[in-house]
Amino acid sequence: MVQPITASLIPPVAWLTFQSATSGLIDAKRDGLHLLVPVFVIFCMLFAPLTLDVVVSSIFLGYGIAILIRLRQDDALPLARLEAGPLPARIWKAIGVLLILSFLSDILITIAIMLEHIDWRPLIISVFTSFTLLGIGLLSLSRDAVGTTEVDPVETKAEQSLPSEEYTALIMRLDTLMENDQPYLDPDLTLARLARRLHVPIKQLSIAINMVKGENVSRYVNGFRIRNASASLEQGISVTEAMLSSGFNTKSNFNREFGRVMGQSPSAFMQSKEHKT
Repeated sequence: MVQPITASLIPPVAWLTFQSATSGLIDAKRDGLHLLVPVFVIFCMLFAPLTLDVVVSSIFLGYGIAILIRLRQDDALPLARLEAGPLPARIWKAIGVLLILSFLSDILITIAIMLEHIDWRPLIISVFTSFTLLGIGLLSLSRDAVGTTEVDPVETKAEQSLPSEEYTALIMRLDTLMENDQPYLDPDLTLARLARRLHVPIKQLSIAINMVKGENVSRYVNGFRIRNASASLEQGISVTEAMLSSGFNTKSNFNREFGRVMGQSPSAFMQSKEHKT
């Protein structure tokens, strides 16, 4: 009796977590409506039990599609650590896909019953349903699935498009901030924190970087980090020390971004410097 109710809680909780990770704000009046999902499931249990399977599986499908649509519209997660690159968006895309796969597993069970292959149900449940729920659980454990800062009022006000020269002026301010204060050295730096420092809405800063620099926020910031790391390597600091002191936490992200910016791996960069000396 409890199982359908607890199952119906997973998609709305996933969506609310996604909302929190992307905007940092939970609106009690708006988001409180998601609590009606398990209430509706209870209603179906009491008055329309035959619809229960369809209702619960449709909930998974609806929320999975909602997450993917939101990411398709804008996969920039302002509260995600910029050091993580595209990983936070990929995590949430995977969660959205897994929610949809859970719906498909219910469809497979229905088909198995229609074909009078009830013995297929345990296999479908163990392979599809268990896999999808386990995947959602494991992905949710990643620190990159949640936001790191709260959003200030300036970041939540309605954004408006600006003339190109104002975007250019904004990027000049951002470049000055990066050069003078070196906020990129903070491994937990986010788009929201940069926007707060410049007192501009998040969306405007993201658009400005895309328009003026021709790259996303993560690549822009990591460019500063890699140049700082390469300068450290030239001074004889080890690769690990240069990585950590430049705002990176993981070797894989550091190597990937170093190759993108410098055109070679950190070890090759060091060898080339040794040959020159």
